[in-house]
Amino acid sequence: MSSIRRILRGLLASVVGIVVIGLLATIVFTVAIFVVSTGAGLAGYDPSADFVVLSAALVVVSVILTGGFTPRLSGGSSDDDSSDTFDDRTFN
Repeated sequence: MSSIRRILRGLLASVVGIVVIGLLATIVFTVAIFVVSTGAGLAGYDPSADFVVLSAALVVVSVILTGGFTPRLSGGSSDDDSSDTFDDRTFN
């Protein structure tokens, strides 16, 4: 019975994580749309909504991909450590 509870607890944690990530992604995408449209307006351009959404999507995807492959900044290691290993967040 405890293994079923552990599985259900893990499933619930996964569902909550997916919902939270979905909400954060929606907020980030909305901010990116605002930034792209405001930047285009300041530059004197009036792009259609299709191009604003496309460029915001490209910005968000590039940020997500770049964030997944950069080394961990808060690893707690000092500059004195001379380990030559690359700490990648995607392989935790």
